[in-house]
Amino acid sequence: MRALVIAAAAAGIATAAPLPAQQVAQNVDLREWPVDRGGRTRDPYVAPDGKVWFVGQQGNYIGNIDPATGTPRYYEIEAGTNPHTLIVASDGIVWYAGNRTGRIGRLDPASGEVRTFPTGEARDPHTMVFDGNGHIWFTSQGSNRIGRLNMETGDVRLVTPWETPSNPYGIVLDAEGNVWAMLLRTNKVVRIDPETFEMTHYDQASPESRGRRLAWTEDNKIWYVDEARGYLGRIDVATRETKEWPMPSGPDANPYAITKDDQGRLWISDTSEARQLVGFDPGTEQFFSINTVSGPIRNMYFHADTGTMWFGTDANNVGRLVTRRGIS
Repeated sequence: MRALVIAAAAAGIATAAPLPAQQVAQNVDLREWPVDRGGRTRDPYVAPDGKVWFVGQQGNYIGNIDPATGTPRYYEIEAGTNPHTLIVASDGIVWYAGNRTGRIGRLDPASGEVRTFPTGEARDPHTMVFDGNGHIWFTSQGSNRIGRLNMETGDVRLVTPWETPSNPYGIVLDAEGNVWAMLLRTNKVVRIDPETFEMTHYDQASPESRGRRLAWTEDNKIWYVDEARGYLGRIDVATRETKEWPMPSGPDANPYAITKDDQGRLWISDTSEARQLVGFDPGTEQFFSINTVSGPIRNMYFHADTGTMWFGTDANNVGRLVTRRGIS
């Protein structure tokens, strides 16, 4: 056993004790709302008025619910769009990724008007993020592209993040506006300079590492989920050193989504048969919370104003995890 622990430490693998079954986060409250229209409900995002928007990827629609009542409303979009995700701007305009049409869509909830912007060689817009400067950065998985859309003009600029098909997937920004994306088909994470579009690549912990989504924390660390091996991983941007922690449910956990809350804690979706939402504290390097959910979670969004994290499940539910006390 001693030899195994030494070997694991040398490889940068944490050997923290398993989370006791009775250990739960006392300030976590989880609730889910069923979406009657179904159609693979996913990727909710909170609008300025408090409504929670989401896509029906297979159902080909955009929808929202009022968390106070659970009442849904649906909006029709171009046939065959199969929206993969959406994000909501500070003016309430909803932007969605037309995964099957090679377009990013703009929905005005007040009028119902929809405009679409072609994304060129990025034929399958996937995950999106605002940069705060009038642009949307997005990944295009099957096209091996990462792009930037000018929200005013519709102009799109694209880069190819790896010379062979790399399936760019999750995308986030750091505090300086640098763009970070996971390259699912490789063990790489790419950083893009938003001004020059210069790319820098970072290795994950193992040549066999494969993951979909990532998060950036204030100490300039990149955290990622290694779906292939069942690990949570970390890259120190300054040193390129990596460290990883086995998921509580083991090597078949299939960790998929990850996001951070405003306490710097990480939340990871376990999409195995366990169907869990797991909390990890980077400060203590311990998993501190395990919560059962209705189905696999593909993406998550943290709403800082209310201290709530939102997600959709494959059971066609929209879910909310409250990470602060005193929020109903």
